[in-house]
Amino acid sequence: MTIGLVFLSLLMAVIVGWLMRQTWNVQPWEAQAVLPELPVAAPGPLMARAALWVFLGVASSLFVLFISAYAMRLALADWAPMPRPRLLVLNTALLVGASLVMEWTARAARRGDADAVQRGLATSGLFTFGFLAGQLFVWKQLNDAGYLVTTNAATSFFYLFTAVHGLHVIGGLVAWTRAWLRARRGADPARVRLGVELCTTYWHYLLVVWVVIYALLVSEGIGLAICSSATL
Repeated sequence: MTIGLVFLSLLMAVIVGWLMRQTWNVQPWEAQAVLPELPVAAPGPLMARAALWVFLGVASSLFVLFISAYAMRLALADWAPMPRPRLLVLNTALLVGASLVMEWTARAARRGDADAVQRGLATSGLFTFGFLAGQLFVWKQLNDAGYLVTTNAATSFFYLFTAVHGLHVIGGLVAWTRAWLRARRGADPARVRLGVELCTTYWHYLLVVWVVIYALLVSEGIGLAICSSATL
């Protein structure tokens, strides 16, 4: 299982790097101006979207492996549930807000509304940074209460899930920063539309994954049900 996780992590890194180059460097409207005779002059956006979905598939496989390990560990008799920090509710709300605002921003980019794109990107970024800050504060609360990574299996999985998800959020913020800087410079919304749409898809994915993780962490009953079904 360890070898598989390492392989998936390396594959994810390669795909992310390629996706970022496709997303940031492709300018299909310029390609059309140079080669108008080509029947399909803008494969870049399609390739970038396809790469994103491949990456999401690989990332999902990684999360499924972690959830499977969680389900198997949950079945052991020494499982000790950890407290459920109330701040996780606020953090979840922040991520929901970021996802909704990104959707609104993508629609603004399609309309060509530059001002709305700037406001939307700034707001979604603020919500996302707030989510990360909230997650770090939850870690601090748990550490202060004596729930460390090595305290028990439940705390170990909590830190694992939140850390891996947080790294994916940080990765998304790299692409978000590029789109936000372009919007700040007054670039035409068409230049940032692809990046905004990819970020929107990714933010929706981050929200879905977090909701699944949150359900596993705050509801032991759900975890036990998964464990029972996995052993059938």
